[in-house]
Amino acid sequence: MKYLFKIGKLLVCFLPILIGGLSCKTTSIQKLESPDGSIALYYGVDNAGQAWYRLTQKDTTVLDSSLLGVIFEDANLAEDLELISESSSERITDDYETLNAKRQHNHYEANKLILKFQNPEGRKLDVIFHLSNDGLAFRYFFPDIDKQATITKEVTTYRLPNDSKAWLQPAAVAKSGWEHTNPSYEEHYQQEIPVGTTESTGTGWVYPALFKTGDRWLLITEAALDSQYCATRLSAQSPGGVYHIAFPDPKEEIETSGILPRSNTPFYSPWRVITVGNLATIAESTLGTDVAAPAKKVDQSFIKPGKASWSWINSKDDFITYDEQKKYIDFAADMHWQYCLIDVNWDEKIGYEKIAELAKYAEQKKVGIILWYNSAGNWNTVKYTPKNKLLTKEDRVKEFEKLKQMGIKGIKVDFFGGDGRSVIKYYQDILDDAADYHLLVNFHGATLPRGWSRTYPQLMTAEAVRGFEMITFGQEDANKEATHAAMLPFTRNAFDPMDFTPMNLHKIQTNVKRKTTAAFELATSVLFLSGIQHYAESPEGMKHVPSDVQDFLRTLPNYWEDVKFIDGYPGKFNVIARKSGAHWYVAGINGEETEKKLQLDLSFLEGKEGELITEGNDTAAFRRETIRASNKVPISLQNKGGFIMIF
Repeated sequence: MKYLFKIGKLLVCFLPILIGGLSCKTTSIQKLESPDGSIALYYGVDNAGQAWYRLTQKDTTVLDSSLLGVIFEDANLAEDLELISESSSERITDDYETLNAKRQHNHYEANKLILKFQNPEGRKLDVIFHLSNDGLAFRYFFPDIDKQATITKEVTTYRLPNDSKAWLQPAAVAKSGWEHTNPSYEEHYQQEIPVGTTESTGTGWVYPALFKTGDRWLLITEAALDSQYCATRLSAQSPGGVYHIAFPDPKEEIETSGILPRSNTPFYSPWRVITVGNLATIAESTLGTDVAAPAKKVDQSFIKPGKASWSWINSKDDFITYDEQKKYIDFAADMHWQYCLIDVNWDEKIGYEKIAELAKYAEQKKVGIILWYNSAGNWNTVKYTPKNKLLTKEDRVKEFEKLKQMGIKGIKVDFFGGDGRSVIKYYQDILDDAADYHLLVNFHGATLPRGWSRTYPQLMTAEAVRGFEMITFGQEDANKEATHAAMLPFTRNAFDPMDFTPMNLHKIQTNVKRKTTAAFELATSVLFLSGIQHYAESPEGMKHVPSDVQDFLRTLPNYWEDVKFIDGYPGKFNVIARKSGAHWYVAGINGEETEKKLQLDLSFLEGKEGELITEGNDTAAFRRETIRASNKVPISLQNKGGFIMIF
């Protein structure tokens, strides 16, 4: 069966100021449909030789005519292009498993199409489209590279209809911030702004980028990024709602190892991923991992998701001591959590020999140790140690062999501060070598993982979010926590595991006053996805938590088999159900200052009896009651409050 339709010659007018020069000329328009026919991709080449595409859902335009192409140092593959061939549509399917994302068993189905272009000098460009029922993914292939070639610009654009709204996170200015560690994807999202709003620093907008046009939602990101390309973002300037692909700042590299995409053999760009539908589509889609490269063939027996205790979030630098870490190992063991993270300066304050002793003690308690590392060479000024231990393969092999002998289960590597090609290679070199030594990996001060959790299943989580540690630093972040958290399942945490380090149930051990309720914090233990969930609670704080809530946390699943969106709106509230075995966990949070009264459709659990955990008499208390599922389950969400239901 074919899904490619030729519509013939049509006169289509485009405004050059809106889409970067696409001209009003006669063009031959083609069409590709998704497997269920709900999404249509239109594409063609105008008379100036510019390749373009347009996306509709149920005959409503969600992306207007947008550009395709790249420019190399020695070749323009964005203008004067000739379409020399196009494949027939091919139905493709893929089935895979993940233990660090929203669904364990994943099935992908799409219609595939390849367009082959050539410029007047004979240089070639392939555009590969995958159109699925939940969106479009496309990437470039450069088939005729036989010597060193560098891309200087990607011409790809996304043209949103003029009345669309956007939820976007600014990219931080390179080498700004504490100890020059930016960018690290740790800004607040600007919510429901008009498309075309300029990003004020000129740096751009990071992925994932969320848009609403009419009653349709789009989530734009990239996936399958490898070390021949750089990570990209959306441009700061988007006149008329036209967002361009932008490359990193020239400072975002490891020494002088390179920013821009470069190869001396044929290579691919990352996938450009556009998820399309309603909010349930966004919350349930796995498109960002569907098109990621399959898992590398390594021994995966050591890859075990779980939960972790972590002292630094509460007691900071001064308590990275032997006795404090032993206490947190005991805490993890008591809570039936699998890991304990020991943070900065452990090599100086505890030492390798005593860490090995702690690792043996933890093993007896069935707890694994994760150790923190500073990634840095000379690209930031962070003084924390261990530092400069991972810079070369020789360094990494020496260090990882030592950790293996000590019985260490994983590493947390911090302060990368860049999206250039050389930094991307560094991430992936660490992942490759860590797998050889059976070490789990957590990246902090880091870029968005972009589907790496599928390709490198030992990557359990990554920060790339303004997480709970920022809340412990200042009241302003605590004030914004609720609305920020209600954004994340639709954006940062949509496809990639996120180390927000959630769930402070008692109180923050600084002068900051938490503004969310204890039930809100408990709900984030289910709402947020991370292969290893590092919790922001201390042993002392947990003593103030009712024993039945502690028991709930002892039996909380370590990964999820399925997901179902129940209700929500970005930045305002979120209710999501997650399945493990025979149980469904429904978690909800209120991101706003006012109480919400909801009627939840739980008809997929019709008639089942469950338990509700929500606020008690005050914001620090809990109450439990029995609840029965139906198509209209009433629930009251206190301002900045939350709940969990277990069926």
